[in-house]
Formats: sequence, structure tokens, C-alpha cells
Amino acid sequence: MSKRLCSLRATAFVFATTLIIALPLASPAQQAATSARTAGKDQRTALTPIGRWRSIDDASGKPKAVIDIAAGANGALSATIVQILDTKDGPNPLCDRCQGARRGKPILGMTIAWGLKPQNGVWSGGRILDPENGKEYSVKMTPIADGKKLEVRGFLGLSLLGRTQVWVRE
Repeated sequence: MSKRLCSLRATAFVFATTLIIALPLASPAQQAATSARTAGKDQRTALTPIGRWRSIDDASGKPKAVIDIAAGANGALSATIVQILDTKDGPNPLCDRCQGARRGKPILGMTIAWGLKPQNGVWSGGRILDPENGKEYSVKMTPIADGKKLEVRGFLGLSLLGRTQVWVRE
């Protein structure tokens, strides 16, 4: 090896060694701040849609219903309407546009979403029913605003082709 290459390697070694030795250790305050940031991330990833939510109509901005989201025995989430707030169709509206076994059944008490499984802070892989038009869609739910709101996206095929409602935790 040439003298110049050996000299360059020696200089790089000295520089790297000095840099490693000169790096300060984190102060207790820095360690606490890092710990708090990490705890915040853990808390965000632990947020789930489980609980009671007030659905907000994406067109009018008015509350429509209270929905209870719970985990089943297999861990998948489902959502059930437990209170109707928008009574324009009467106090106990029926799902007249629904297909199959749901047709003509009361919307109150109806399971409108099912089969949602967690993946990286988003619950998806399930289906959601829009009782107003009787149609089923693929769905994904994402807790936002530190778990105070829930973004509910119903779509056909690609997630880009759909609509989103933001529900508010009760």
C-alpha cells in the first residue's frame, strides 16, 4: 500500500475514534424526553375504534346515530347502531333498501359493520352497510385526533373510490 493510502486510513481511524469518544451521553432530561415521545407513540398505536361513536352525516354535518364498536370472540370488530339521533324517518326506521335478511328490519340494533381486523393502526378487511341505500362497501377505520375521532371510509374496490365520514367518540 502507498504511504498516502495508509496516512488516509490512519486519519480516518483517528477521526472516527475521536467522534465516538466525544459524543456526549444523553442527560437524564433528554432520556425522559425520549421516553415520553416513545410512550406517546405506543399510546397512539394502542388506540382502537372500540367504544361508542356519534356518526356525523358527511353531507349535512349533523349527528345521525350512536354506534357501538366491539370486538368479537375472533378479535374482529363489529359496529351496531344503539341510538338513532336523526329521526326524519321516524323514531324506529326500517332498512327498506337493505337486501336479504336485513330487508325491512329495524335499523336500531342492526350490525352495520363487521369483520374489521387491525393492521398498523388501521382496521380494515371488513364490510359496512349504509342503511340509507341498503348497499354494502369495503371499510377501513382509522382513529385520529388522539382517539377522539374515527375516520370511517367506505369504498368499492379501491380505497380511492369511496366516501369518508368522521365519527366522534362519546
